[in-house]
Amino acid sequence: MISTTQHPAATTLLRFATAGSVDDGKSTLVGRLLHDSKSVLADQLQALEHASRSRGQDTPDLALLTDGLRAEREQGITIDVAYRYFATARRRFILADTPGHVQYTRNMVTGASTAELTVILVDARNGVVEQTRRHAAIAALLRVPLVVLAVNKMDLVGYREETFAAIADELTAYATQLGVPEVTAIPISALKGDNVVEPSPHMDWYGGPTVLEHLESVPVGNAPAQSPARFPVQYVIRPQSPEHPDHRGYAGQIAAGSFRVGQEVTVLPSGRTTTITGIDLLGESVDAAWTPQSVSLRLADQLDVSRGDLIAPSAAAPSVTQDIEATVCHVADRPLTPGARVLIKHATRTVKALVKDIPSRLGLDDLSPHPAPGSLAANDIGQVVIRTAEALPIDCYADSRCTGSFLLIDPADGTTLTAGMAGHAFAEQATEAPAEDDEGWDF
Repeated sequence: MISTTQHPAATTLLRFATAGSVDDGKSTLVGRLLHDSKSVLADQLQALEHASRSRGQDTPDLALLTDGLRAEREQGITIDVAYRYFATARRRFILADTPGHVQYTRNMVTGASTAELTVILVDARNGVVEQTRRHAAIAALLRVPLVVLAVNKMDLVGYREETFAAIADELTAYATQLGVPEVTAIPISALKGDNVVEPSPHMDWYGGPTVLEHLESVPVGNAPAQSPARFPVQYVIRPQSPEHPDHRGYAGQIAAGSFRVGQEVTVLPSGRTTTITGIDLLGESVDAAWTPQSVSLRLADQLDVSRGDLIAPSAAAPSVTQDIEATVCHVADRPLTPGARVLIKHATRTVKALVKDIPSRLGLDDLSPHPAPGSLAANDIGQVVIRTAEALPIDCYADSRCTGSFLLIDPADGTTLTAGMAGHAFAEQATEAPAEDDEGWDF
């Protein structure tokens, strides 16, 4: 058996997103990060230079490294979330460059939903604006643990320290009110390269890290002891072989925390308890495993476990309920209304559900509630009450971003309607659902 007594962190991965108002320089910052960290291939540089010359520019437009859609190039704005993968000697990165337009708020939510850090850009000439506050509010709503305030275009304000300090103080105070645990402010010029990868020779009054230095050094991931372990079952393994006629393994990716051999666990939603007798990782037996490893668990008892079930430590199992109160971001063009029949996808389980009520819509600038909106339109964020046909083991999003989140799906065509973050369950235990109607929706 392989011993894994330490958390596997030989090479760490940071997922981060950029956000900011239109023309604050998000795409240019991303392009500068990729260019100056030597993460751009030679043929990409040639294509970039050609595209820049065709637009009448003498120097390469680094924003074109991320603005890949034709409409983005023509309009000079970011529309869709652009994902980029790059690495340095110290860390690997998955970067989501999100749009700045208000009408693409849902795209920003998509990009930041899995981020461990958000870089919010501010134009030093304009300071903190409404869209800046909106993005800070969304970062707080999504429980992004780390926020970097990049005060961009410092070259256009004479690299003045007082301009940077005023903006940093204002946004830090606002983010603190929203509950953002940590804000790091960095003065930069994405166009000139100041404090992006290399320290700026023009701001000797700043003694902090560059953007890349900060991204390389911030702690990432949750230690095993900090999050209750969660294991959504994706597949049941039943190899038919004479050597292992009774083998049954439950495969999936650990969503949070850690599991170890000998640990008592509960299978949800059934609530049956058992003990882990083995953990298989990449064909080898190990004594422990952590998020985000993909493993197969072997259990002591022959329980009825199938795809969609959740395995959790018995001492820290989530509540099982059919009634969910949640904050959602509506992403579809057609509105979400009370009484809507939907599918809810939670971890690896998908069940029928009804939207029972929409108590409020949140103001995107400060998350203030506006009662009884009647419906949620595209890009709206609001509170909803949902009744599911089957009991779900769902966490509060504040406790677990993975098993506290879900999607609402149109059962007719499979379109994603809404991204949700569970608040609290009304019932501690699942109740027996009433009989369904002929179409299976009355519950």
